[in-house]
Amino acid sequence: KAVKEKINKLLSIKGKRSVDDIHKELGLVMWDYVGMARNEAGLKKALGLIKDLKKEFWSNVYVAGENDHFNQELEKALRLVDFFEIGELMARDALNRNESCGGHFREEMQTEDGETKRDDENYMYVAAWEYKGEGVEPELHKEPLVYENIKIATRNYKD
Repeated sequence: KAVKEKINKLLSIKGKRSVDDIHKELGLVMWDYVGMARNEAGLKKALGLIKDLKKEFWSNVYVAGENDHFNQELEKALRLVDFFEIGELMARDALNRNESCGGHFREEMQTEDGETKRDDENYMYVAAWEYKGEGVEPELHKEPLVYENIKIATRNYKD
C-alpha cells in the first residue's frame, strides 16, 4: 500500500523538473561537499542542500508516463528517493567522524605535513545509523572494530 501511494504521488506531482535534472544536482552536491576531501562547513552545507533538494523533488518533479507498464522514469524517481536518504546518511556520518581515515580526508584532520590524522581512540568502530522515520534524527549504533591479524597504521602518501 505504501509503495502504491508513493508511486501515485510521484506520478501526480506534474512539476517542471525532470528526475535526471534533480539527480544530477544531487550528484553535484555529493561530489562537491561529501566526496573524497571534505570539511565540517561543507558537510553541514550538504545536509541543508540535500534537504532542500528533496523538498524540491517532492513538489516539482515531473515523472513522465503512467504506471500501467514498464516506466523507466518512474523507476529512476523511486531510486532517487533512496539516493536522497543515502546521501543524507553519508553526509551525516562523515560529519560525525572527526578524523581522516581510509579513502576519505577531513580537511580539518591532517598533520602539519598534510597527511591524514587518524583518531583510533574515538573512531575505531563501524557506524550503523537506525532510521527513525521521516524528519526524525537517526540513531547512531557503534560496533567496535577489533583487528587481530593486521597492524593499524596511518596511511602515508609521501613515501
